[in-house]
Amino acid sequence: MTDPSSARQAPPGCPAHTDAVRLTGLEYQQTPSQMYRALRSEHGAVAPVLLDGDIPAWLVLGYSEVTYVTSHDELFARDSRRWNQWENIPADWPLLPYVGYQPSVLFTEGDEHRRRAGVITQALEGVDQFELAHNCQLIADRLIAAFAGSGQAELMTGYAHALPMRAVVQMCGMPTSGEDTRQLVEDLRISLDAAEGDDPVAAYGRVGERLRQLVKDKRESPGPDVTSRMLLHPAGLTDEEIVQDLISVIAAAQQPTANWICNTLRLLLTDERFAVNVSGGRLSVGEALNEALWLDTPTQNFIGRWAVRDTQLGGRQIRAGDCLVLGLAAANTDPQIWPDSHVGAENSAHLSFSNGEHRCPYPAPLLADVMARTAVETLLERLPDLVLSVEPETLTWRPSVWMRGLTALPVRFTPVVQ
Repeated sequence: MTDPSSARQAPPGCPAHTDAVRLTGLEYQQTPSQMYRALRSEHGAVAPVLLDGDIPAWLVLGYSEVTYVTSHDELFARDSRRWNQWENIPADWPLLPYVGYQPSVLFTEGDEHRRRAGVITQALEGVDQFELAHNCQLIADRLIAAFAGSGQAELMTGYAHALPMRAVVQMCGMPTSGEDTRQLVEDLRISLDAAEGDDPVAAYGRVGERLRQLVKDKRESPGPDVTSRMLLHPAGLTDEEIVQDLISVIAAAQQPTANWICNTLRLLLTDERFAVNVSGGRLSVGEALNEALWLDTPTQNFIGRWAVRDTQLGGRQIRAGDCLVLGLAAANTDPQIWPDSHVGAENSAHLSFSNGEHRCPYPAPLLADVMARTAVETLLERLPDLVLSVEPETLTWRPSVWMRGLTALPVRFTPVVQ
């Protein structure tokens, strides 16, 4: 059963008038899989939930149901202007960076979405994966060199977060270091995973301003980068369309990849099935990367889809304009697909990159895999006796129901003389 303190009588107009559960709280932040099981047990594959400010929505928990929603854009579309709750949303609502309509590829539909996604796909296809792997290894070597002599490190901030940040901004034609780049990445974090005291709406505005300057610079002096290829694409996107789509590309690549790296390292350092292979370097990295996507996928929940008309899903009556949150993590651990609670690490049918026309555009998942795999393999090669410096059970997760990532991953190892 879910915690009674997290449930309340939902106000009129909610998806369900009773038993709606707040999608907040320590249970979601630290042990979300247990909460997903409890919600599924109580409510089935589609659960009534309350977002920040007790705004009603549906959380789609089932693998089949998430797949259905993401495969039927004619029923569950991406344009958030359909939402039937806008009159109840305050101007400073913390989830506005997720759901406030923006003229980006994330909210487009039909032919317009295919046009915009096609530009991103071709721009990313221009990234040489061998060159990306080489660049990531150079970045990894520099990051490791900064702490290798000390015999200890905190890998979340000092490595897992920093590597994809530098790789992604380099792909987009920005300098890999400097205050502007550092602030851009921090503002992206605040926009997507705000902590107490952060202002996600203001942070999102600063991200846009920085990328507008980048687009202006690349209009004047294009180069061999993703931004320039988007500008030169025959589809003729406007500067503002490119800015909005770059925000989507960078946000999707940087923080989720950082969490993927760290979640995989945690698995390698804490799970005895992999421990015997860690000292050997690469033997189990591929399986660990894939298993981390099944069990601790970086994007836990995603807002979302909006019902185009009244319909049914998972035995629930969905009204036109209702918001559906895609429970990607819950779907990945759905007992209907893993009846014995055993996730097959060799199976890649997870929903971590979503599904359907609005999934991460090809080849984005491949580029994320290059970054994550290079980061993990290089670290294990350079520091083969790497171990946790704290007990595994003391590791804590960031306080978010949206992103799944550790607050810190402290390790120790034999110091390396440079």
